[in-house]
Amino acid sequence: MLLPMKTLYPEILPYHSFFLETGSMHSVYVEQSGNPAGIPVVFLHGGPCSGTKPDHRRFFNPELYRIVLFDQRGCGQSLPFGELENNTTQDLIDDMERIREQLAIAQWLVFGGSWGGALALLYAQQHKDKVMGLIIRAVFLARQRDLDWFAKDGAGKVYPEQWQRLIESIPAHAQDNLLQGLCDVVWGEDEVAKRRAAREWTAWGGQVSLGGDYRPSPNGEHTSEKMVKQVRMELHYARHRYFIEENQILDNCNGLAEIPTVIIHGRHDFVCPMEAGYSLHKVLPNAEYIVLPNAGHVAQGKEMVEALVSATDRFAKRGGSTHKSS
Repeated sequence: MLLPMKTLYPEILPYHSFFLETGSMHSVYVEQSGNPAGIPVVFLHGGPCSGTKPDHRRFFNPELYRIVLFDQRGCGQSLPFGELENNTTQDLIDDMERIREQLAIAQWLVFGGSWGGALALLYAQQHKDKVMGLIIRAVFLARQRDLDWFAKDGAGKVYPEQWQRLIESIPAHAQDNLLQGLCDVVWGEDEVAKRRAAREWTAWGGQVSLGGDYRPSPNGEHTSEKMVKQVRMELHYARHRYFIEENQILDNCNGLAEIPTVIIHGRHDFVCPMEAGYSLHKVLPNAEYIVLPNAGHVAQGKEMVEALVSATDRFAKRGGSTHKSS
């Protein structure tokens, strides 16, 4: 008898939200939903620029989990939106520790995809005694090769039409170094050029993330100042190589072997190709490694949702009686 496919849990509202003070100009939006006495889990959104969404609460059984979502600095409801000063990977890791301490959580499950997965691994490497488990989706390792695939010599061969639009959004003399050229334009004085480049970078991300499900916006659609700020934040992290050393994530995974870990990667992920997921599994051979033959990058679609919800359900079944609060 076939069991029914796992789907997202019903919509829920937070029972608690606040703004975390960080000792800087940043105030970080934090919310809790589900069961206040449940297994603590923190959800790390991707980007870095996107922010959390209500559906992100729905990967977790609300009767069993204490669900913590937060918008990383400058993202979502965090303030000031788009602020790049004091906005580095280490700042985000430190914010996670502030949140954990303020909520009196001794250990939590850390759940992240794409950039959120990279942040989850980096956090665990610094605070492994605070991590009861890891669920990593769409592995992003923040190496030069990962950035080159997306923004230099890789995904453009899969989607050449959209890639050409992106290349043509910056001056011809800058097209040999797309990332620097985009930064020059998006931080430049020409408002028309700035908004065109931001629009095409956003469209490029949408095309590569969504594949055949991507629907381009009509030409001439208004590009908001918010979109420009989001693009600046993504480029801010990319041009600083995500504020980590080359290959830092893989090089420091040896201390994570005892943390129960699930790695979930879609075979058709063209933002973070399968090689990254396979490379992570090689340094974490004890991890449960799940390759989804028909899934892509985003945390959508029946196959991906089923895998993610099944992973959180399995973790709750295994670890529900052992979690502790401070």
